[in-house]
Amino acid sequence: MKQPLRPGLISRQTDPDNLESLFSSLDGRITPNESFYVRSHFAVPEIDARSWRLRVEGAVARPLSLSSDDIIKMPSATHAGLLECAGNGRVFLSPKHEGVQWELGAVGCARWTGVPLAAILEAAGLNTDAVEIILEAADEGVAEKTSRPAAPIHFARSIPIAEVRQRDVLLAYAMNGEPLPKAHGAPLRAIVPGWYAMASVKWLTRILVSRQPFRGYFQTIDYAYWSAPNGMQPERVPLSELAVKSQIARPAMLETVAARSVYRVHGTAWSSRAEIKKIEVTTNGGESWQEALLLDAPLEHAWQRWGYLWNVPGASGPCTLMSRATDARGRVQPVAHDSNYEGYVIHYTIPVSVQIA
Repeated sequence: MKQPLRPGLISRQTDPDNLESLFSSLDGRITPNESFYVRSHFAVPEIDARSWRLRVEGAVARPLSLSSDDIIKMPSATHAGLLECAGNGRVFLSPKHEGVQWELGAVGCARWTGVPLAAILEAAGLNTDAVEIILEAADEGVAEKTSRPAAPIHFARSIPIAEVRQRDVLLAYAMNGEPLPKAHGAPLRAIVPGWYAMASVKWLTRILVSRQPFRGYFQTIDYAYWSAPNGMQPERVPLSELAVKSQIARPAMLETVAARSVYRVHGTAWSSRAEIKKIEVTTNGGESWQEALLLDAPLEHAWQRWGYLWNVPGASGPCTLMSRATDARGRVQPVAHDSNYEGYVIHYTIPVSVQIA
């Protein structure tokens, strides 16, 4: 029998279930497990934790086969980490793009506990000619896009070895102090800080150390975009690093706001490998911008909450709000979507339309 959807999550697709958080209910800095969005490409795999093994093979000196107990006994680390689906906000694009029609809630921030991937790779002994780490999952099926392999495939993504070391990639078995939930990748998933969540592969079964760049479906067809640097021939480039972004949690889209009231506009912002330095809010469709208050101390790889007190006008009628973020690297959230990314990397200043009454 099909399990009921969890309270507080919105179904965007079934078979497999893809569930979105209610972003307007944003409260604390850490998203509870039961409220964390769920992105699945194929059916959740049935895994026997007792017989499950993580295989580490390829360009290594010592191939490994690790049980859950082996991994839990290794020195662990706990990090906050934001995960955002690369298609978060896709429903707002015009023209419409294929894929799950997420609104604002395909994003969340949790505390992850596990073993640094670098420690696993050190135990295996990387060969000097190794260039990438391929993370392969247990889930498999027929891909969604029109251009796809005829046979079922496993979900898999790769990370350059240099990025593994710089980003403190974690192989997580716990989420917010609890065993990793099945929908979020139990018994083991990757957490790649600062990258879109397709890189944080769930239900890990194999780590393949490769001597050449990975060209798999989810690396070059899906979760990739066309790029032509310096006038060269266009090529497919894998999505990777998060773009600077802020979102308004309240007021929610189409919310009614009381005239002549003081309304607390609030939301979150994030970026990759840089603190959020400034949030600006417009309550008049972009004619003028006011600086908001940052509410949290900087925490690497987590989102930053912010708030702004809006003196709502007395005149009734429609009103458009937007927020924009600036990070410590000087990157500013754009006003329009970059169509080169097609239905991904949706980090422009999405207008929130409200009604003053």
